[in-house]
Amino acid sequence: MKIFTSPQIRKCDAYTIENEPVTSLALMERAASACAGWLSRKFSGETVYNIFCGHGNNGGDGFALARLLYHKGCDVNVFMDSAQNLSADAEINCKRTRDISGIEFSDFSKVNKFQFEKESVIIDALFGTGLNKAIEGKSAELIKVLNELKFPKISIDIPSGLFADEVSDKNSLVFTADETLSFQFWKKAFLHSETGQFCGKINILDIGLNSEFIENEISDSFVIDEGLVREIYRPRQEFSHKGNFGKTVIAAGSSGKMGAAVLATQAALKTGSGLTFSLAPQCGYEILQTTCPEAMFLKCGQDFITSFDVEEDAILGIGPGLGTERETYNALLAFLKACDKTLVLDADALNMIAENTDHVNLIPKNSIITPHPKEFERLFGTTENSFERLNLAKDKAKELEIYIVLKDHHTQIITPEGGVFYNLTGNSGMAKGGSGDVLLGILTSLLAQNYSVEEAALFGVWLHGKAGDFAAEKHSKEAMLPSDLIAELGNVFKYLNSSQ
Repeated sequence: MKIFTSPQIRKCDAYTIENEPVTSLALMERAASACAGWLSRKFSGETVYNIFCGHGNNGGDGFALARLLYHKGCDVNVFMDSAQNLSADAEINCKRTRDISGIEFSDFSKVNKFQFEKESVIIDALFGTGLNKAIEGKSAELIKVLNELKFPKISIDIPSGLFADEVSDKNSLVFTADETLSFQFWKKAFLHSETGQFCGKINILDIGLNSEFIENEISDSFVIDEGLVREIYRPRQEFSHKGNFGKTVIAAGSSGKMGAAVLATQAALKTGSGLTFSLAPQCGYEILQTTCPEAMFLKCGQDFITSFDVEEDAILGIGPGLGTERETYNALLAFLKACDKTLVLDADALNMIAENTDHVNLIPKNSIITPHPKEFERLFGTTENSFERLNLAKDKAKELEIYIVLKDHHTQIITPEGGVFYNLTGNSGMAKGGSGDVLLGILTSLLAQNYSVEEAALFGVWLHGKAGDFAAEKHSKEAMLPSDLIAELGNVFKYLNSSQ
């Protein structure tokens, strides 16, 4: 699914109005109707909806929503700034709603003394995606009050105070939603840590915007949805043998850190690698042969890896638990200088590359690197926020001709062509040491199975996160382990196969 900027969304609205054709007021009615349907499914018939309407079209959505909910038999209160002029469509919907005697209207100034019912829901229809400056004055004071109320909070299209495409000012007041009802599209603000924290759960509501425009409008940003994953995934053919599914080599581990090598190797095996090898120091021989009997052991050093020699037709993933011993460092640099094939690099491999800014140029073209924010900072420098970090990642992916898997709550995959894919699977239970080792194993295994680099990156990150979601459901976010991700990979593949 494409992610559009706020100006592109306005263009899409305008194109729909002109070419369907449909009036802007009728389009507002569609949006309100979609929200009313969602709310009536979410909450009981005893719910009292308290809708806070701004003066623009987001407020117009709120007025229309109040009317539609009332006609569904719901109790509704509307709050507005009586002193402000409304947009043309908001004015019409405000009048239509005021004509209903059963809907109570109150001024924003009365909210402190208002007696909210026990079954209240607070609905934010104050400011939409057109906001371009921090909220001030009466609106800011109102949001302060609303954020203190202990009722479910729902934002219409975007939480008021957020900018759709960039980080808001640190001191800006933002409505804190439990759920956001977004029209047709994901917005970048939903997907970054500084802004997504205000959005709660995202619900995308289809309001029938023009499909031709959506298909033809160019975007460099996407979310990885299940439809895309199903296009990438290739179920196994019955007449196959192990040679059809590649050779995976996991170069990992050092004395005291062999668990990382185990996790990465097991993940590669569970992802379907035809032949899997653990390239590790001798100190890990018994550990790996016991825990990963399906993988072959390649000795390279005693307590840490001292060389990275592998067969030419193998795909190599390097980094988990590698350590940063000088011999390992020298061996890695020598290998990278001579290497011209796709690699997957993570963890200590990235940390050693980061010791000298020139070393990033040694990363072979079309490789995948998987840094978390701190590793990214060591490699490429500091940034003020995740939006700036993403822009820097786009520059570096293009410059180095590599794929950057920038790990975050919504991990971003950045392509050399400047494309950005946000992953929607995964959860905070994966925020444990070892989860990244599992990801490296998955990515390396998919590359060995002849998925393209882009396909492996997108599918691998989604697969990793989906396994995490299955694990959290079974064990809880707190108790789930990185090894539980590996155990759930089979269930993810069964899920994909069951609905082919």
